[in-house]
Amino acid sequence: MTNSIGWIGLGRMGEAMVKRLLKAGHPVSVWNRTASKAEPLKEYGASIAASKLDLASCHAVFTMVSTTDDLKEVLFGAGGLVTGKTLPKVVVDSSSISQEGSTEIRAQLEAMGVAYLCTPVSGNAKVAKAGKLLMVSSGPKDLYTSVEPYLQAMARKVMWVGEGELARVWKIAHNTMFGVIIQNLCEITVLAEKAGIPRHVFLESINDSVLGSMYTRYKTPVLTNLTFENVTFTPKLLLKDMDLGMAAAKTYGVPMPAAAATRESVARMVGHGHDDVDFAILLQETAADAGLKLVSENKVIDDGLQSQ
Repeated sequence: MTNSIGWIGLGRMGEAMVKRLLKAGHPVSVWNRTASKAEPLKEYGASIAASKLDLASCHAVFTMVSTTDDLKEVLFGAGGLVTGKTLPKVVVDSSSISQEGSTEIRAQLEAMGVAYLCTPVSGNAKVAKAGKLLMVSSGPKDLYTSVEPYLQAMARKVMWVGEGELARVWKIAHNTMFGVIIQNLCEITVLAEKAGIPRHVFLESINDSVLGSMYTRYKTPVLTNLTFENVTFTPKLLLKDMDLGMAAAKTYGVPMPAAAATRESVARMVGHGHDDVDFAILLQETAADAGLKLVSENKVIDDGLQSQ
C-alpha cells in the first residue's frame, strides 16, 4: 500500500471526494466509523479497511470528520491511525476545525515524524461530486506540492496559502461569510416575495446579477421548492462554524457585527429543533417572522452543478 491513499470519514463530503479520487485512477482504502457507509464504495474500486490502523501503511491518509475532537479521536484515540508501530508519511485533513486544535494536532504528528497538511474545502457534496471544489492548503510548501495531484483529482482549483494553520483561518472566514450570505439571501428573498415577486423569479434575477455566485445558484432549487430534506449542510454544523468565526474575531481583535447577528439567527434556528435538514430552512424561519407562509413553487431549476 506504499503509494495508496487512505481515507477516514465518509460523510456526504468524504464519499463524494473519494469517488473523484477513484475516478482519477488513484487507489484508495477507506475506513468509516459506521462501516455500512463504506460498503457502497467497493463498486467504485475502493478497498475497505477493517480498522484505522490498517491505513497506517498508506503513503497519505486524508481525514474528513466533523469536529476537532473527532479528528483527535481518529488519530490518537484507541486504535487510532498513529497509535501503532507503522505510521503514514502524511496526514491531510479536510475537516472544519479550530486553528488552536489544528496547531495541537500538528505538534503531535510532527513529533512522531508524520507530516501534516491542512486542506479545507469550499463546496458541499454536490459540488464535490461535480468536481467543482476549491481546496485550500497550508503547511510545508514541499508537502503541498507532493500531494497536489491528489487534490487536483478532487477539485476545480487548488491553492497553497502559507505555512502552519493559515488554511484554518481561511476556512473559518469562508464559512462565516457562508452564513452571512444565506442569512441575507433569505431576508431579501422573503422581502421580494412578500412584495409580490415570485420566489424563483427573484432568485433567478440575483443569480444573473453582479451579486450572483455558484453558491446562490446551487441554493436556488431548494429555496424555490423548499426541499430542505435534501441535506447539504445542517444548521448545527453552520452554528459550529459561526462560533469558530466569532472566536477567531475575538482572537484577532476584529469586529464582525454582521457575523455576530447571523450567529444569533442560526442559533435560534438550531434551538427550534431543526436537525437533519438543510440549513436553507432558514428561509422558512425568516418568512415565519415576517408573517409569510411559504409554499413550494415546484419548478425545475438548474443548480449549475453539472458533473465534469
